[in-house]
Amino acid sequence: MQWHRGGDQREYWFEEGCWITEWANRADDESMSIARARVPVRGVTRRHALDGLTERYVLLDGAGRAEIGNRSIDVTVGDVVVIEPGEAQRITNTGDVDLVFLAICTPRFRPEAYRDLEAQ
Repeated sequence: MQWHRGGDQREYWFEEGCWITEWANRADDESMSIARARVPVRGVTRRHALDGLTERYVLLDGAGRAEIGNRSIDVTVGDVVVIEPGEAQRITNTGDVDLVFLAICTPRFRPEAYRDLEAQ
């Protein structure tokens, strides 16, 4: 059995445009990672892609607009968005409270997989 106390991790600002708390992202479990992401009111993340990773947004609080590839969808609590490897993505907080979601990556997130599409 493995056990992680993800809620004890420190939240940090990620240059993508959101606050991140790593709940599970360990080298001894390459199969997946879980991060809690928080986008402030009126915030928007940078357009980016994750190479070699499938990412899932699981919406916990707030409302937003997810731009995935050439699609744009309104999302809210309980929604799950699946983003295929290499697919362009960003999310905008369209609500009046912080937008909070889990970012679940398979396999686990590694910084070298992150590709900033706005810097190109």
